[in-house]
Amino acid sequence: MSENAHSPTRLIQALKLAGLRLTPQRSAICARLAESHDHPSAQMIHHDLLPEYPSLSLATVYNTLETLAGMGLVNALGSIGPEGVRYDADTGPHVNLACTRCQQVIDLPSHHVRHLEEEIQQTGYAIKGGRVLYYGLCPACQKETETA
Repeated sequence: MSENAHSPTRLIQALKLAGLRLTPQRSAICARLAESHDHPSAQMIHHDLLPEYPSLSLATVYNTLETLAGMGLVNALGSIGPEGVRYDADTGPHVNLACTRCQQVIDLPSHHVRHLEEEIQQTGYAIKGGRVLYYGLCPACQKETETA
């Protein structure tokens, strides 16, 4: 992942191009997402930003994330647990591993995914992004279920 891949400025510029008014709240949403490694949901971002931006609506968070996802600048990973859809600002080739018990999502760099992307590009498709998401139990949750 390049430093630019997680740049809040890149996401903010995209919102401007999409015609959205740039507000401090939208800038904060972009920064929270770009600087995160926890693959946050809209609810998580809203919860984190609400103390600093009390007027921030959950709808603004959702709309901002969906706009960025629609532009291919973030990946919507799907629903991992009760928090709903999780988002990933790293759209480079990698695997996401999601624990169905604790809802943790981690990145796994993979040369296989990079090779797959190269193969796909040979078809002539203009790749805008992609995702590989595996569900299962993380090592910590496996240990907990074994001892329970």
